[in-house]
Amino acid sequence: MSLSPIAWLFINILLLLPLVHTVLATSHNTPINGTCDDTCGTIPIKYPFGTGFGCGHPVFARYIKCSSGTLQFSTGTGIYTISSIDYPSNTIIVTDPLMSTCSSMQNSGSFILDKASPFTITPDVNFVLLGCSTTSPVFDVDEELCDTGSGSRICRGLYSCKGVTGIGLPQNAPISTCCVYESPVGLGSGYALDLPKLQCSSYTSIYGFGDDEGDPTKWKFGISLQYNDSYYTETCKDCEASGGLCGFAGLDQSFACVCKNGANSSNNCLGRGYAWSGTWGLKIQMKMILGGLLLSWMLLFYWSL
Repeated sequence: MSLSPIAWLFINILLLLPLVHTVLATSHNTPINGTCDDTCGTIPIKYPFGTGFGCGHPVFARYIKCSSGTLQFSTGTGIYTISSIDYPSNTIIVTDPLMSTCSSMQNSGSFILDKASPFTITPDVNFVLLGCSTTSPVFDVDEELCDTGSGSRICRGLYSCKGVTGIGLPQNAPISTCCVYESPVGLGSGYALDLPKLQCSSYTSIYGFGDDEGDPTKWKFGISLQYNDSYYTETCKDCEASGGLCGFAGLDQSFACVCKNGANSSNNCLGRGYAWSGTWGLKIQMKMILGGLLLSWMLLFYWSL
């Protein structure tokens, strides 16, 4: 059975509606002038990082953003604060507000690093599990998950802190409930610290011991992550040299040089490469949609003759 002209028009409109929705959604993903910044609070922001979606490299945009002057790192277990970035060594320091330190210990959440993330935990990081049950799997003698060498010194130092009372232990408690954790999967990409599964009440992470390894008040608490810097291309360098910021745009998340004059470019801000404003793509796609609707009406008129 053949469809009537009205039915054909109705079908065309239904097919075009999802495209309208996609275009409107995409318009929010296109970087426009003023959405990308070179600082977040006091932290300088350089490629591959960005201050929001459409800024920096798309692989990093899902993990890092600037919110109210605070640079944030997101994983499956929560949102953490980035306290510093060291660009020469390609490392960032992440702080967990629920992570214990010498001055303040409390029940913590878990920490998971996505396997697909462009980050790895640096080798100098020591994850320490605190207030663990005696039945915790970390104490399985056949698994050897705890560092019983230098780890004992770290545990004694932490349990000498006054903050240990925050997890229900007396100061200078026996270190039998403490474990400097050596994960069976290593400290690379895809790290998981599941406290409920490990039967521990808290954790801390130490990436440095300052100038006095015997004084835990001077230790550096935080999670040190190294990032892949291979994303920094000559195209991005050319963009930055012209005064722009490197970002991405469109459904394919292709490279975009975000310029201060309000016109983004495919290359740089000196006039090379095609340029567009923040709404250029949206206007073109909307015209295509309206053209499709107009063509449908013309066909309907033709069929009705």
